[in-house]
Amino acid sequence: MPPAAANRFEVVIEPRRGFSLVDLAELHAYRDLFRFLVWRQVKVRYAQSAIGIGWAVIQPVFSVLLFTVVFGKLAQIESDGVPYALFSFAALVPWTYFSNALTEGVGSLVSEANMLRKVYFPRIMMPLSAVVAKLVDFVIAMGCLGIVMLAHRHLPPWEIVFMPLLTLLMVAAAAAVSIWLTALAVQYRDVKHALSFVVQLGMYASPVVYPASLIPERFQLLYALNPMVGVIEGFRACLLGTQPMPWGFFLVGSAVTALLLVTGLAFFRKRETVFADVA
Repeated sequence: MPPAAANRFEVVIEPRRGFSLVDLAELHAYRDLFRFLVWRQVKVRYAQSAIGIGWAVIQPVFSVLLFTVVFGKLAQIESDGVPYALFSFAALVPWTYFSNALTEGVGSLVSEANMLRKVYFPRIMMPLSAVVAKLVDFVIAMGCLGIVMLAHRHLPPWEIVFMPLLTLLMVAAAAAVSIWLTALAVQYRDVKHALSFVVQLGMYASPVVYPASLIPERFQLLYALNPMVGVIEGFRACLLGTQPMPWGFFLVGSAVTALLLVTGLAFFRKRETVFADVA
């Protein structure tokens, strides 16, 4: 056998047998591609930018200033006994991550239509890489929040040990909704156009500028179906100690997120065979 032929190898792509939500072995085989996609998401956001990584600071900081003036000073909205700047900042950090991850994730497959048609790779990597890449902005925003807390001489309570759990729910919620909407956005471009309105509406349907305690008790369970309610109220409990950990909100939000994630993966798996044709 010629030496050149001995070094050649072939990859045969065959139809899947049976049904599974995620092919973990395939994802592991393409792990280097996933790392590259995440790095590219981060690099493209800040490449040829005068402010660079400062954009991760500007968005939450300016939002906090605006909310403090409009809702804290003018509307006099209750802030659970802490300065309104801290109250809104603790909510804006997870909400900003969620909204940005959702926006980037939903448009990931549509923006890479040429790549979908030319090469095979697990399509689920595109929305997931956008969700993971936005954690860089999240970490930077958390650092800014820490500085503001120090300026107000406000130390977090012991409940801060639950932060990893809340962060996991936040990422899972962003991934679940992104997977669902990404699969729809490939075929129905209306999804991407309507997303900015949906995200804006979602902010006011979450306790970002007001405490969840303002919601009447008879509607609390319905309100908790929004996974970000448990995340945001949990962040405030962990960082500011405004209330006990909202385990009820957290458990309901976790159940909804798990349902969205399982059904989203199933729907994505069903639709991905036609992505290259309709993208």
